[in-house]
Amino acid sequence: MSKKYRTLSARGLSRKQVNWRVAGAVALSVLSLIVVAPTYANRGIDWVNNKANLGIPRLPSAGFNLGLDLQGGAHLVYRANTERIPERDKTDAVEGVRDVIEKRVRGGLGVAEPLVQTTKVGDEMRIIVELPGVSDVNQAIKMIGDTPVLEFREENNDPERDLTKEEQKELNDFNAVANKKAKLALGEALKSADFGAVVTKYTEDIQSKNNDGSIGFVTADIYPEIYAWAKIHKDGEVSRTLIKSFDGVNVVKKLSERDGKKTVTASHILICFKGADGCAGDLSKEDARKKAEEVKNEATVKNFAELAGTYSTEPGDKERGGDLGTFSEGMMVPEFEKVAFEMPVNTISDPVETQFGYHLIFKRAEEQLKEYEVARIYVQTKSKTDIVPPKDEWKFTGLTGKQLKRAEVVEDQQSGQIQVSLQFDDEGTKLFGEITTRNNGKPVAIFLDGEAISTPRVNEPILSGNAVITGGFNLSEAKQLAQRLNTGALPVPVELIAQQKVDATLGVDSLNKSVKAGLIGFLAVVIFMIIYYRLPGILAVFALCLYAALS
Repeated sequence: MSKKYRTLSARGLSRKQVNWRVAGAVALSVLSLIVVAPTYANRGIDWVNNKANLGIPRLPSAGFNLGLDLQGGAHLVYRANTERIPERDKTDAVEGVRDVIEKRVRGGLGVAEPLVQTTKVGDEMRIIVELPGVSDVNQAIKMIGDTPVLEFREENNDPERDLTKEEQKELNDFNAVANKKAKLALGEALKSADFGAVVTKYTEDIQSKNNDGSIGFVTADIYPEIYAWAKIHKDGEVSRTLIKSFDGVNVVKKLSERDGKKTVTASHILICFKGADGCAGDLSKEDARKKAEEVKNEATVKNFAELAGTYSTEPGDKERGGDLGTFSEGMMVPEFEKVAFEMPVNTISDPVETQFGYHLIFKRAEEQLKEYEVARIYVQTKSKTDIVPPKDEWKFTGLTGKQLKRAEVVEDQQSGQIQVSLQFDDEGTKLFGEITTRNNGKPVAIFLDGEAISTPRVNEPILSGNAVITGGFNLSEAKQLAQRLNTGALPVPVELIAQQKVDATLGVDSLNKSVKAGLIGFLAVVIFMIIYYRLPGILAVFALCLYAALS
C-alpha cells in the first residue's frame, strides 16, 4: 500500500491538491442532490429566507417525467387499412396519419410527450399510441379515429352582422364623396393632355403617384376589370367611364401591350398500367402501350370524346369526354405538357408516357395571352366589411380532401423550382374551377384539421382539375406538404384493435417498490464494503454515492 501512495505523490499530487479535489467532489455531490431533490433544498432556502430575509429564489421543482407505466394513461394500437394505396405510397400515407394523430393529441388532449409510432406486423401497418396522463380513453379514441379534415377556403367578405342605419349612412356618404372625386378626375383626364398632372392632383395610390400613375403590366388575375378594359382599347386611350376594382374606382389609361402566357385547351385518353400512379387496372405496361396505339389508330377529331368515354381509365372522362379544359405552363406533368404545347392545333398525339400511364392528347385550341401596361388615377371606396369586419378571415368553399385525388412533389422544368401538384376528381374539378374563377388574383387557403398549411394566390381560373402550389419550398417542405395533403385527401382508415388503460395507482405502487428495492440493495452494498474493506470501503462508498447522485 505504501508504494502505491508514494507513486501518487511522485506524480505531483500534494496534500493540498487532494483536499481541493475532495472538496470539489463533495460540492458536486451536494449540487447533484439539490437538482435531484429540489424539495429538500427549497426547505433550506425557505428557512434561510425566514431567518435572514435574504430573498434567495427557490429552485424549480418540475419533478420527473413519468412514463405510461408509472403515470398511468392509455395504450392504443390501430391497424391501418392500406389496401387501396399503391405499394410505394403506403409508408408515406401511414406516416402522414401518424403526424396528424400526434398533432391532435398534443393540441386537443394537451399531452405534452405522447408516443406515436408506426410498425409493421407481417403485412399489416400499425400505429401505436401511448398517452401518459390521459384518463378519458374514449375521448382519446374519438379524437384519433376522426378522419383528417382537408378543406379549401376563400376570403370571407361577409360582415359579421348587418350594418346599422348609422353605419350604412357612413358607408354611403364615404362612397358618394369618393365617386364625386373620381368623376372630377375623369373629366379632367379626358380634357387634359397631361395625364400625369391629373394623377398627381387626384390619385390615392401612393406607389404610382410619382410615376404618372403607371402600375406596370397587368394580367387578368390581378386587375381583371382593368385588364378587360385594356384588352379592347388602343394604346394612349383613357377610359370614358369609371372602372371598378377590388380596392376602389379608377380612371385608366392604356400605355402599351406585350405577349404573356400561352394557354392550351385539350382533351386526352388515358390508358393506365399496373404500378402507375392511381391505376386500378391490371394491364401490363407493354399491353397498355399497345392498347393506346390501337385507340390512336381509331381516333379522329370527331370521335375523340366518344372514344375517351369508352377507353379512358381516368375517372370522369366518360362524362366529360376526356376534356381537360384550358391550362398554362406548369399545370401539367412535364412529359404531357411538352407535347401539348408543341403539337399543332386540331391534331392527336402519339401515345405519351407519364407516371399515370399512356395519354393520347387532342389539342383543341391555343391562345397567346397579352399583358397590358396601364396607368391609373385611383380613389378608394369602402365595403361593408370595412365597417363591420367578418367574424372569420376565411370561409368554407365546399371543396375538401374527399375531392382531391392526389398531391405530389414536382419540379418546374424551366426554373427548377420545387412545387406541389394537385389533382381533383370530377366533383372537385368543377368546384375548384368555380372557386378559382371567382377568386382570380386572390388567395385560396388550404386547411388541414383547422390549421392553414398553405395560402397560394390564384393566378388564373383553373378548370382542368390540375393545379400547382408554389411558395419557395425546399424539397423537404414540399414532401411534407404533399404528404399532409394526401393524408387529408386519401385518409388511411384506421381500426382500433387493442386498447389498455394503465391505472396510475399501479404505476405509483411499482415506483415505490422499485425505490425501496434499490435502497435495500444499496444499503447492503454499503454495509458489506465497510465491514470487509474498512477505510477503503468507506472511500468506495463515498465514490458510489457520488456516482449515484450524478446518475
